[in-house]
Amino acid sequence: MILFPAIDLKDGQCVRLELGDMDRATVFNEDPAAQARAFEEAGFEWLHLVDLNGAFAGRPVNSAAVEAILEAVSIPVQLGGGIRDMNTLEHWLDAGVRRVILGTVAVRDPGLVREACRAFPGRVAVGIDARDGQVAVEGWAETSELTAEELAKRFEDAGVAAIIYTDINRDGVLKGLNIEATLRLANATTIPVIASGGLASIEDIKRLLQPDCAILEGAISGRALYDGRLDWREALRLIKNARQGRERE
Repeated sequence: MILFPAIDLKDGQCVRLELGDMDRATVFNEDPAAQARAFEEAGFEWLHLVDLNGAFAGRPVNSAAVEAILEAVSIPVQLGGGIRDMNTLEHWLDAGVRRVILGTVAVRDPGLVREACRAFPGRVAVGIDARDGQVAVEGWAETSELTAEELAKRFEDAGVAAIIYTDINRDGVLKGLNIEATLRLANATTIPVIASGGLASIEDIKRLLQPDCAILEGAISGRALYDGRLDWREALRLIKNARQGRERE
């Protein structure tokens, strides 16, 4: 189980939104690169970045902040938001992003996802953001007719490295992960699934380490890390101990 700390970028700053609403943003750090270094020094193994402005604009907007983060850390980074064509995708992979996340384009142009997976094996993830089970796109501003499971099944044989599943109704409001919906999706596909949206406390980490969640690749945490509700030292300790326990079995 990997715990991915989230750095959401809005106007060059590290923020957290409530329920995906750009007007309900809390600034947690004006220097995203410094925040990224702090996460690496804390012992996190990956970073999860989202260009929030880019998700709405359909193109990269916070490029300078992303590039500064890539220069600041050596741990792998996954990036989503505003990646809608092969040129942008290739640019970020060449720049040092380990894995790009395709969200809106996965609904609008599934052929691009397949093309990208063929060209860059293991480096393309799909972001499935759902509100009441229906997939949302365009920075969560629009809701499609697709369910999360239907969208995942479209890419079952495409070579997608991972699915980042976000329950929008829980994002940024610390209600706890929607484990039931996340496991339902994970059991409906062979693609590894990462849980996102609502991780609130060490109890969520303990739940993720239960046997039925072993199918998940990991989980993303944002606001709970920033405001101290999640003790990251304890979280990483529990994850490390669980990993060592599995290795001894």
